[in-house]
Amino acid sequence: MSPEQARGEDIDARSDLFSLGAVLYEMITGTKAFPGRNAGETLEAIFTRPPASIARLNPRAPEPLRRIIEKALEKDRTLRYQSAAGMLEDLKSLLRGVRGTTSTVPAASAKRRPARILAMVGVALVLLSLAAFLWLNRGKERGERGASAVPSSAAPVSVAVLPFADLSVNRDQEYFSDGLAEEILNDLARIPGMRVTARTSSFQFRGKSSDLRTIGQKLNVANVLEGSVRKDGQRLRIRVELINARDGFHIWSETYERQMDDIFAVQEDISQSVAGALRVALLGGASSASSHQTKDPEAYNAYLQGRYFYGRRSKENLERAAGYYGTAIARDPGYAAAWAGLAEVHHRQADNGYLPIEQGYQMARQEVEQALALDSNLAFAHAEMGWIKRAHDWDWEGADASYQRALALDPGGRSSLVGAAVLAFTLGRLDEAIELDTRAVSIDPLSAPAYNNLGLHAHYAGRLEEATAALKKALELNPDFPVSRVLLGRVLLDQGQPQAALGEMERESDPVWRLYGLCLAYHALGRAAEADAAVAEFIKDYGETMAFQIAEVFAYRGESDRAFEWLERAFQLRDSGLADIKNDPLLKRLKGDRRNAALLKKLRLPLQLE
Repeated sequence: MSPEQARGEDIDARSDLFSLGAVLYEMITGTKAFPGRNAGETLEAIFTRPPASIARLNPRAPEPLRRIIEKALEKDRTLRYQSAAGMLEDLKSLLRGVRGTTSTVPAASAKRRPARILAMVGVALVLLSLAAFLWLNRGKERGERGASAVPSSAAPVSVAVLPFADLSVNRDQEYFSDGLAEEILNDLARIPGMRVTARTSSFQFRGKSSDLRTIGQKLNVANVLEGSVRKDGQRLRIRVELINARDGFHIWSETYERQMDDIFAVQEDISQSVAGALRVALLGGASSASSHQTKDPEAYNAYLQGRYFYGRRSKENLERAAGYYGTAIARDPGYAAAWAGLAEVHHRQADNGYLPIEQGYQMARQEVEQALALDSNLAFAHAEMGWIKRAHDWDWEGADASYQRALALDPGGRSSLVGAAVLAFTLGRLDEAIELDTRAVSIDPLSAPAYNNLGLHAHYAGRLEEATAALKKALELNPDFPVSRVLLGRVLLDQGQPQAALGEMERESDPVWRLYGLCLAYHALGRAAEADAAVAEFIKDYGETMAFQIAEVFAYRGESDRAFEWLERAFQLRDSGLADIKNDPLLKRLKGDRRNAALLKKLRLPLQLE
């Protein structure tokens, strides 16, 4: 299916030409244009991923034929062939060109090659003629029946879960209503064939009076689930509505009156009812089991507050998140999701310099191991283990195994996709990292962290315009998102705009990263005294937690000996920044130094780009 057909939009001849292009691609390469292990992955590929290069898969395919197929497979239908006649004319031109080609390859090969190409193009012409015939006849049938939309079975079931409104008397239950919506979202995301927008995107519409059709367009979904929660002591009243985002009509609604100790049954009821309304069946009816992992309402309540404060990411909020996760675990030591959440907080604190690196990662490892011992099928815990193995252990194979397991359990999980992208980035596979980032953005189109990662990886790949666009999008979504302004400033430095870079560094919201950015910008502007003072302050305040970034600063200043001194310090501290060492633009002056090769060897990273 073309992207527009998969989204359930109106289709025309250009949609059939896309499908024809997919058939021709597979005939000529022997590979599907949009492979996937299941329907969800295939649809994701159709929406977001370009097909692998035909030239790489079949070097014998003529360049004009490759262009024809690539044009047919454009995701934007306005860039495709606008009619079968246009594609037919290009194929006929190609056929004339092939017949008139004189080859300089050896005689035996020359005899085979034109014949093979003629066969390819000949079959393409036959298929195109057949496609035109079928389209015209379908048009007649539609005229007889009356124009109709694409059958609903042809479109993937897509839904966004908006944050539930807190209607409690004191308006103090936002964390609870958010958590309930998130848990329902997670339940729905486990249903095969259902595409669910990630939390960080759908929750962007909290408190906004946006038209539901606008929300549906921005999130690229056909349905929107919204609701409200009124909590009075242990009494709950939950109202849920499922709405068609295209026409605003209600598909289904329900009100639940329950006690707090019945909250898990409420979530199961809601997710099953929504799935039924969308004609999607739950697998064995057990989708919620691995989501809650506790029967204690108070533990669950504390867990929701932990998730709420973790999402706010500041030092103080991370401390509060850790406290709530600790409360959940104290209430229910068998609560696997709470253990994994606590591990995520501790690794984030270590990465941000809020905890000593070794202490933070040691706690995170113990906690995620406990989570996996309690539930070996918790995708979030496998993704967290992947992060620890990559950032702290430098165990690249182990990290890859963890991320693959997480993706197998939850193919659409943003944390799994982001982690896998960062691992590919670490190993120097920048195109793969950017592809995974793009998938993460498609699932979570309003996520500042997703765009921030895409911008970072595009920058390292030398794709500066893409990096700028992604980082500006991250800042548009969250003007105070930590590190994004510094990363944008680094791109500006690479573009020879140090004054503009300084402006971004000065606006960075996180004081640690702001000081780091000033070290770079002052040096680029030739303001030596200010640069030296900033570096001295950076070392004094953050020498034990930001050793890798200090090394970057010295490398950028051309002080290689000091840079390697701090890289060795980072190695001794097991600084997670070392996982970003390959292709780092700030370290490019160190590439030819034998000490760089020795360090990569100690990290077990390949010397050459992959």
